[in-house]
Amino acid sequence: MPAKNVLKTYVEEGYYHLYNRGVEKRTIFQDDQDYKVFLSYLKIYLEPPSSPEDRIVKLNKITFTTPARPLKNFNQEITLLAYCFMPNHFHLLVKQKSARSIESFTRSLLTKYSTYFNKRHQRVGSLFQGTYKAVLIDDENYLLHLSRYIHLNPFENAKDTPLHSHYSSYGDYLNLRKTKWIDTSLILSFFKNTQKLHLKDILSYQSFVEDYPEDPKEILGHLIIEET
Repeated sequence: MPAKNVLKTYVEEGYYHLYNRGVEKRTIFQDDQDYKVFLSYLKIYLEPPSSPEDRIVKLNKITFTTPARPLKNFNQEITLLAYCFMPNHFHLLVKQKSARSIESFTRSLLTKYSTYFNKRHQRVGSLFQGTYKAVLIDDENYLLHLSRYIHLNPFENAKDTPLHSHYSSYGDYLNLRKTKWIDTSLILSFFKNTQKLHLKDILSYQSFVEDYPEDPKEILGHLIIEET
């Protein structure tokens, strides 16, 4: 029997939860540079550079210029709604335009990152646990709870640090920053405010993420990464 969510349903204009973890649950982000490189690859694929300045990336005091013409750009095919990177896995919530856009996008992204990671850390072989997983989301309620699940990922491992300080799109949803190639509009359209304006503000996205009483894992079931 194939692993959960390996078999994929591709539809035009579909919303998907894309995820994968390291082979044998190994670490795929060893330090800040690894996180930032993965993030820079998302930027390369999702935001076409409009000027040479836009292609300048700074990582740990090292400055370099990204390729002027990446092998393929997915700005017109893939919309990124939310993301979160954890030490041994990642989550992306996306919308695709064409029926198989996510297939080309995800394989390109993970191949590019694997090549970087193996070269930097002097290793060989597969970095990720088999093929990427993709779950079609066909219910708005699940879409909202999936965004909450993704943004809550760092909570159990880092309860003493703010959720928005981790490598995720949560800061964009709280209007603490604005990343051009992340679209928060659909999810936030269901809420009155982004941040909590007062303690009993139950109509904000922040309250939904941080205060909603139900465990998103219980609500989403098969739509999320397997624990085993």
